[in-house]
Amino acid sequence: MASNIKTMTEGKPVSLIVAFALPLMAGNVFQQLYTVVDTMVVGKALGVNALAALGAAEWLNWLMLGIIQGLTQGFAILIAQKFGAKQIEKLKQVIGSSAVLAAVSALVLFVLGQLMAWPILALLQTPDTIIGNTLLYLRIMYAGVPVVMSYNLLASILRALGDGKTPLYAMVAASVINIGLDLLFVLVFHWGIAGAAIATLIAQVFSGLFCFWHIRKIEFLDMKKHHFQLHRPLAKKLFLLGTPMAFQNIMIAVGGMIVQLVVNGFGVVFIAGFTATNKLYGVLEVAATSYGYSMITYVGQNLGAGKTDRIRKGVRSANLIAILTSLVIAAAMLLFGKVILSWFISGNPQEAEQALQIAYFYLAIMSLFLPVLYILHVVRSAIQGMGNTVLPMMSGVAEFVMRTLTAIFLPLAIGQTGIFFAEIMAWFGADIILITSYFVTIKKIEKKFNIRVEEDV
Repeated sequence: MASNIKTMTEGKPVSLIVAFALPLMAGNVFQQLYTVVDTMVVGKALGVNALAALGAAEWLNWLMLGIIQGLTQGFAILIAQKFGAKQIEKLKQVIGSSAVLAAVSALVLFVLGQLMAWPILALLQTPDTIIGNTLLYLRIMYAGVPVVMSYNLLASILRALGDGKTPLYAMVAASVINIGLDLLFVLVFHWGIAGAAIATLIAQVFSGLFCFWHIRKIEFLDMKKHHFQLHRPLAKKLFLLGTPMAFQNIMIAVGGMIVQLVVNGFGVVFIAGFTATNKLYGVLEVAATSYGYSMITYVGQNLGAGKTDRIRKGVRSANLIAILTSLVIAAAMLLFGKVILSWFISGNPQEAEQALQIAYFYLAIMSLFLPVLYILHVVRSAIQGMGNTVLPMMSGVAEFVMRTLTAIFLPLAIGQTGIFFAEIMAWFGADIILITSYFVTIKKIEKKFNIRVEEDV
């Protein structure tokens, strides 16, 4: 067995979860690093308008990424379960079928992305001064959908097998490549916002190839041609896991686009400030997503092994760790956030100062409520790891409703600052659904396994 592959069905849950999450956290830090560098290079080198153009593309870009991640994470649930159950032949069939479904999905998403980019930007009333650059950025990013799908599938396979280190190494190398190419393409070649997009895609190509090379070295994954044959029952099961997760992310993204529609009405300076903080959103939740990935693998493997008692212990431990982590990150953002945000913003001194004030106020609000977001990630991922992706999807619907209603109506009551609470209310809405769903789901699973044990006896 490859040295980085790890079973999570034995040992202390808290140690396993933290040990698995730390490499993912480091990888996410590097991923956010090159996102932040993209923003810094564009904002500083090209000005407020270019930064606003990048912000106007944010949710549309996240929509595509969210669909891809939802599908691949859904596929990974079944991979983790088969690995936990030590059903290696079935594991290979699941991986092969996942690869075929991912390839077909990537082609469909590529076509849809290119067709829908302009109409959606027009629908969102993107300002004329930035819509050209926003569309150019999206066209390039959507052209790279097969690359992004490949990396996310390969990384999901590795994480499902307990390997959090290889995706980390891939992301570290990709970050260095991306930053170097950002500086080259934007500052030296003067390719503008297109240069930032091209740099990101080239870095993703490398990270995908790196993960593929390591998967090929795993001895028990000696994949044959017949493993890539698509069997209807298995394909259906994979899509039943992946589609709700993708839909959940679609709902979150559509809610974000409605928020962007409201923000677009507040002018370019407000968009720039809002964008600067949104680029730090990934930094705020970097540990949360890592704990989430860890929980999907941990819960999936233990469910496959029939060890339901370890699931409850793991969820309790993960929530405690997540809350403590969120408090540390929140304190850091409140203390140093304004300095960090100033790295992204340049241009007319008066406009830059206005954008900075807007950005820091938004950052402070998100930081204060960060524990709510961290609980969301842990509980949602635990439910997904148990093979239930429908209830987490309903939490995405709750996010959509809360985010949209807050974005539309709160600014009418208290002004522009009301838009900053859209994310917070979305987190609360999701948590209400998720916490209730977790207890219902774990009780059903425990009852199912108890009946099975009694029958065996």
